[in-house]
Amino acid sequence: MAFVMVKYECRAPSELTDLSMADMYDLALEQIAWIDKQGFPVTINFCEHHGSDDGYLPSPIVMAAAAARVTSNVRLQANLVMPFSDPLRVAEDIAVLDNLSRGRAEVVLLGGYVDSEMKMFGVDPKQRGQLMEEGVKTLKQAWTGEAFEFRGRPARITPRPMQQPHPPIFMGGSSAPAARRAAREGDGFIAGMPHLNPIYEAECQRLGKKPRFQGEMAFSYLYVSEDPDRDWERLAPYGLYETNCYARWQSSTDLDMMYSSALDAEALRATGTYQVVTAEEVLAKAPELAANDAFVLHPMVSGLEADLSWSTVKNFFEKVAPKIELHSQ
Repeated sequence: MAFVMVKYECRAPSELTDLSMADMYDLALEQIAWIDKQGFPVTINFCEHHGSDDGYLPSPIVMAAAAARVTSNVRLQANLVMPFSDPLRVAEDIAVLDNLSRGRAEVVLLGGYVDSEMKMFGVDPKQRGQLMEEGVKTLKQAWTGEAFEFRGRPARITPRPMQQPHPPIFMGGSSAPAARRAAREGDGFIAGMPHLNPIYEAECQRLGKKPRFQGEMAFSYLYVSEDPDRDWERLAPYGLYETNCYARWQSSTDLDMMYSSALDAEALRATGTYQVVTAEEVLAKAPELAANDAFVLHPMVSGLEADLSWSTVKNFFEKVAPKIELHSQ
C-alpha cells in the first residue's frame, strides 16, 4: 500500500523545449484531467519558485484553481513559500480553491531557501521560522470565519473553506527545527530528506499527536517505461537541467536536500533521483512499501517532450496502478 503524488512545476527552458508557457500549462492540465478520469486516489502537487529564467511556476494556487475546473477526484496540493506571502491572502485564496474544488484543496507551507527569492521579497532568512509559525496559526484562525486580530489589525476571512475545520496543512522543511515545528503546528510533514521523519515522529509522540508524513519515495521520481535504456537517454538532458538548477539554488544554503549537481547522464543516473523502470520492476517492489511511502511522478520535468511525458504517465496508471493498493496521502 502506498500513495501517489504527481508533481507539476511548469517550467520551459528555452534550450530544451520550444513549448511556450501557455503550451506548458495546457499540457499539464490535459494530463491532470486524464489522470483524474482514471479514478485512483492521487494528489496533484503544484510547486513554487520565483524569478526563474525558465518561468518556473510562481503561482501554484492559480494553477490549482484551473485544475479544479477540469477534475472531480484528485487532491490539489499547492506548495507555498509562507515567508513570501501575506497569510490573510493565502487564507482567502485557499478557501476559494477549496470551494472551487468542492473540498479537495491542500497546502504545503515551506520556508524558502533561494537567496535571490529572499531578496526579491525582502525576507530575512533568520525570520523564516517565525514567519512560518505566524502563517500556520493565522490560517487556522482565519478559516474559522470569526473576527480576529492580525498584527494588530482587525481581520475576518470569508468564505470559509468547504473542508472543516480546515484544508490539510502540511509543513515542509529540511532541518530538525522545521520537523519539530511541523509536529507542533501542522497536520503533516513533507521532509526535504527522509532522515528528518524520525525527528518529526518523536515530536508528535511527545505531543500526543498522530504523525502524518511522506515516507520513502519509491523509485524516487518514477518513470514507467517499456524500454528504460532508450527512454533514459531521452530523459537525461531534462533531469540534468533540473538537478543542476536545484543544486545552484541550494548552494546558498547549508540545508541537506535531495538534489546534487551532475556533469553527465551517467553521473545523474547514479544519483537515483530519476528512475526509468519497467512496470514489472515497480510491481515487484510494491509489496515492500509502507503505507506512507509514495510513488512520485514528475512527468513534465524541465519541459520533457510531450510524447515521452504522456507515455510514462499512461504506463503507470494503466500497467501499475490497477494492480496495487493505493490510498490518499
